[in-house]
Amino acid sequence: GGVTRAWIPVPAVNADWQESFASTWTGNMASAAVADDPASGARMVTASWAEGEAKPVIEVVSRVRTRDRSNDWMRKAPRNVSAEELARNLRATELIPTDGIVRDTALAATQGKTTDIDKVRALYEWVVANTYRDPAVKGCGVGDIKAMLETKNLGGKCADLNALFVGLCRASGVPARDIYGIRVAKSAFPYRELGAGSPDISKAQHCRAEVYLADFGWVAMDPADVSKVMRQETPDWIKDPKNEVAAPVYAALFGNWEGNWMGYNYAHDVTLVGSRGPKVGFLMYPQAETKGERVDSLDPDTFKYRITAREIAS
Repeated sequence: GGVTRAWIPVPAVNADWQESFASTWTGNMASAAVADDPASGARMVTASWAEGEAKPVIEVVSRVRTRDRSNDWMRKAPRNVSAEELARNLRATELIPTDGIVRDTALAATQGKTTDIDKVRALYEWVVANTYRDPAVKGCGVGDIKAMLETKNLGGKCADLNALFVGLCRASGVPARDIYGIRVAKSAFPYRELGAGSPDISKAQHCRAEVYLADFGWVAMDPADVSKVMRQETPDWIKDPKNEVAAPVYAALFGNWEGNWMGYNYAHDVTLVGSRGPKVGFLMYPQAETKGERVDSLDPDTFKYRITAREIAS
């Protein structure tokens, strides 16, 4: 009913581990275009349909090139990163404050640590030890880290656990950021939980994290996937990350990640271009509005989409 609009995230990340190409689209929309949120850098295809269109449909095709990331801790490799970029990744966001209980938690977890790498290691270990994967959480979670700490409910999914890691790093003076994306292929690890199990990746959204270390530049991190393996990889909940099943991924995801995943953006507090509705905490799922009201992107009864992936041989 009324005018229908949609916003579909498309990859906007270009780094040494991902190259994002242009996206194309087809459908019965009245208009469509690529738009960037200037404040956050998120990129999206915006589409609108004529009033009364009973079956609004759009198909978006994005193409990226990805590769594995691996950090050599024996070789220092600082990067030239602007002061503005570092400052941006130390700032608080609506869902990731850096004061109050977040700062208090960060200070306690990093007590006695003086270097950036030691602080990050302590926070990585703290998140794995004190949080847990909660399969009942909708989607990838909300990422409201203050509420998590205040309620002492430290269960969640990647948008919760990695957001907490990022917030604690920022509160400790270490630049950090979430990267919102989706798994596109199987994992090289012998874990069913760390890759896309089929070409249909409609529920394979996953956010990762990065920290900036003075001697190494931006470094890959993913404590949330360690928690996922510990909770869901075996019938019994693994409580010790040094367990023989969890230990390999616990070690690997501090400084490394696989190229079986595609990043959309680093954005928080995203304005959906042209929308009069509220900002979204992050843009990792398609969004829509009809009759001027936002549709729940995680409600399959009101909003239907399908995401598929296939490899193109180079």
